[in-house]
Amino acid sequence: MTKPYLVGITGGSASGKTRFLKELAALFHQKEVCILSQDNYYKPAINHVRDENGHINFDLPECIDLDTFYADIISLGKGETVKRREYRFQHEQQLGDWMVFNPAPIIIVEGLFIFYRQDIFNLFDLKIFIDAQDEIKLNRRMSRDTAERNITAEFVLYQWENHVMPAYRQFLLPYKEKADIVINNNNHFQNSLRVVEDHFKVWLKKY
Repeated sequence: MTKPYLVGITGGSASGKTRFLKELAALFHQKEVCILSQDNYYKPAINHVRDENGHINFDLPECIDLDTFYADIISLGKGETVKRREYRFQHEQQLGDWMVFNPAPIIIVEGLFIFYRQDIFNLFDLKIFIDAQDEIKLNRRMSRDTAERNITAEFVLYQWENHVMPAYRQFLLPYKEKADIVINNNNHFQNSLRVVEDHFKVWLKKY
């Protein structure tokens, strides 16, 4: 069996990773591309670190079961099917639906800490970093979390200043220069999306 093409996609909170991946996935058949998200590997919140004010900091690598995440990437690379329960933000006490990830010629791995963890970083044939200006990212996060996650604007700003940005500077930004492609998503990513699409199509012809 030909080795699948492993692609790592990372970027700061509200940089546009989810939307980019959604639009990219729509361009290919599910038998061509498999997307594995780090978001479904969060450990139970009871095990997470709390800051000096008693608030859980979800923006730390230790919040993620990176060992299982790594093992599942390896399994997909070997042509094995992976099953994982969906992690439900704000409702983690509820068991999420089972998600099935089937091996494919192109495997996309996405998440905040996939470049920080060296053994995961070393797996990727292509590394993509999605970025945007900090003010733009904050505005996007504010809109998303107040509308979709019922978080107050005050607490969104608290998390941003005390959790999100310190983690970004420590665990993501240093690895931006190691990416093969940097996508600046201040206004749109359509040109970059077409570049990645064309690259994937060329690779699929060789598979």
